[in-house]
Amino acid sequence: MNEAKTSDSDLTAVEICAGAGGQSLGLHLAGFRHTLAVELDRDAAATLERNLSRLATADGQPQPLIAIGDVADESVWKPEDHRGVSLLAGGVPCPPFSLAGKQLGSSDERDLFAWAVEAAGRMQPDAVLLENVRGLSMPRFAGYRQAVLDRFTELGYRADWRLLEAKDFGVPQLRPRFILVALRDEFAPYFAWPEPTPAVQTVGSAVYDLMAANGWPGAEAWARNAHRVAPTIVGGSKKHGGPDLGPTRAKREWLSLGVDGLGIADAAPGPDVPVNFMPKLTNEMVARIQGWSGPGYEWDFRDGKGRKTATYRQIGNAFPPPVARAIGLAIASALRKDGQPLGNHGAGSQYRDEVYRALRDQTGFISLAGLRKTLGGTFTEDEIERRIAFIRRDFEIEERRRGETMTFRLGQWRAFRGQVDHARHAAFATERLRSKIS
Repeated sequence: MNEAKTSDSDLTAVEICAGAGGQSLGLHLAGFRHTLAVELDRDAAATLERNLSRLATADGQPQPLIAIGDVADESVWKPEDHRGVSLLAGGVPCPPFSLAGKQLGSSDERDLFAWAVEAAGRMQPDAVLLENVRGLSMPRFAGYRQAVLDRFTELGYRADWRLLEAKDFGVPQLRPRFILVALRDEFAPYFAWPEPTPAVQTVGSAVYDLMAANGWPGAEAWARNAHRVAPTIVGGSKKHGGPDLGPTRAKREWLSLGVDGLGIADAAPGPDVPVNFMPKLTNEMVARIQGWSGPGYEWDFRDGKGRKTATYRQIGNAFPPPVARAIGLAIASALRKDGQPLGNHGAGSQYRDEVYRALRDQTGFISLAGLRKTLGGTFTEDEIERRIAFIRRDFEIEERRRGETMTFRLGQWRAFRGQVDHARHAAFATERLRSKIS
């Protein structure tokens, strides 16, 4: 049995797909000390190293290792080398689950979610935190989610999902994120999802001082109009062109806030700019809207090269630090076994897939009518068939006809979990795949 963590100095973290450090900062503020962070993009890794090194020095802690490269490449790091860490955290690639990425799931070579679960099995951390886009919460991925929960159960964890919005944690944008938290059986009863904070910050209140910094006379009126939370910041990828604030619908929302979303400005408007000017945001403003705001949230994105687009992508793709901090504090509390055990993490999750579970528990083939009976008549045969169609996109589904009746059996999960013969290896070796990962 692992002992409860008695102080924050006992809390260590390995972070994968770490980006430029939004989650890293949040976890640091929650009391976790990074021993390793792995990131593919060299610009983001440089930002991460610059800031985590500064934090470690200020705290008198050892410098964290920053590994640059494909997180699934054994030459970059080996999960077994980090057994005993308190937390494995990460934001694995989002495109496999996003609408923009066509929601290919396990068929997308960029998918690393199932691999991350296996990495946890090899590391045996006390807790796991993985975040992704809202798309993973949709019915399309019900079977995928259930397979993740099942695998964590096999590994000795209790896991569950929760959809959280950044605006509920003091961040002035919507930014829904789908969060998975898994804890070892002994710690899980002490975990409770973080409660939303009552104060809601707006775009105007968050960046007014920056918008007025160069003397623009329209800044105050602009801030009054921008008295709402922003749509989700879209970071884009290297495949995308220059920086902008998202697709057409998002740009319309930015326009209603008085922001030109067709690019990023080098500086705030000056004193000679008309009051009714439609400003663009600067990278510093975008960082504020992502949650890098206030004491303790300072983060240095300046690399001395002045590359606005690269900096914007780092900021725009980040997990907002205040959200990461809130979840990190909840996990830290569970690892210390604070308070009385609640005992229900992972029980009765709303994100389970009963049809997948029914197929999983069959030793042979079963018909739609048989599945309906197994499920207690809670689904029609049409509903079951529709769910099987979703499951089929991530799993092999064997079919066998018995007379006039089609029967089904659940086969292999197609997700990349580290298989040496998986198509991801060849695809990742090409610049085509590397350029699309975000």
